[in-house]
Amino acid sequence: MIHKGAYIDPKAEIGQNVSIGPNCYVGPGVVLGDNCVLRNNVTVTGNTTCGKGNEFFPGVVIGVPPQDLKYKGGETRVEIGEDNIFRENVTVHAGTEISEQVTRIGSHNRFLVGTHIAHDVFIGNDCILSNYVQLAGHVYIEDKVTMGGIIGVHHFTTLGKLSYIGGLTRVVADVPPFMIVEGNPSRIRGFNEVGMRRWGYDQEQIKGVRDAYRILFSPRGEEHGSSLVDRLMTLEKRPDVNGDVRYLCESVRRSLQDGIFGRQREVRRQDTDEDRRSYYKNNISNKED
Repeated sequence: MIHKGAYIDPKAEIGQNVSIGPNCYVGPGVVLGDNCVLRNNVTVTGNTTCGKGNEFFPGVVIGVPPQDLKYKGGETRVEIGEDNIFRENVTVHAGTEISEQVTRIGSHNRFLVGTHIAHDVFIGNDCILSNYVQLAGHVYIEDKVTMGGIIGVHHFTTLGKLSYIGGLTRVVADVPPFMIVEGNPSRIRGFNEVGMRRWGYDQEQIKGVRDAYRILFSPRGEEHGSSLVDRLMTLEKRPDVNGDVRYLCESVRRSLQDGIFGRQREVRRQDTDEDRRSYYKNNISNKED
């Protein structure tokens, strides 16, 4: 099931029942699991491991080096789970040395036309990223997140599970679990009741998140405290807080107290100003020569 016009490096590992179309390139460090489908003009390269049943549409590029100025050519990698769909012109870049050295994607995700997944991104399971979603480096997306089209996400941002991001949104701070975020500047505009129903949450669970949204983020929330921290304390003290609401509270608190600029993962940065400065120094030196 490999087209004669495709190039498969002899060192690549190809599973059973894999279909590879014309003009595809599969590099020497690639592992393709059983039942993967590469339509035409797909590039999978670098140290890339793909699980079973992934489908790659024309123009997809997986595993190329990151665009990060700090990348020094190390043996970083991409890891992809099972049953993902990568539509036309999706790009996934390898990790960098200044992190866990991996870009990791879970299972059962849908990446629509033109989505870009930058270096060191983590994506969980059951997510839908619509056309031209652009993820900067080190973005962390939890399970069951849905994103509309043409969205830009700042590096080191976390999108909580079952959150919903409306189209044309600019995301520069963490999105709490179960919340709906839209706009530029983005703000919380509701909670994802439709998504919770679709994923089988019962009425009690939905009511708990609805009450939490009203206390923390709705215009009426000021009745429970003048600041988000005050409202968070009020919610945490309620005796009827269920597991989902507790998870929501913990996520908000990490972003507020442990994070920088509202991004909890920003504290994990390992790069320094010198890492970037070397790039500019080298280019200035070349111009002078």
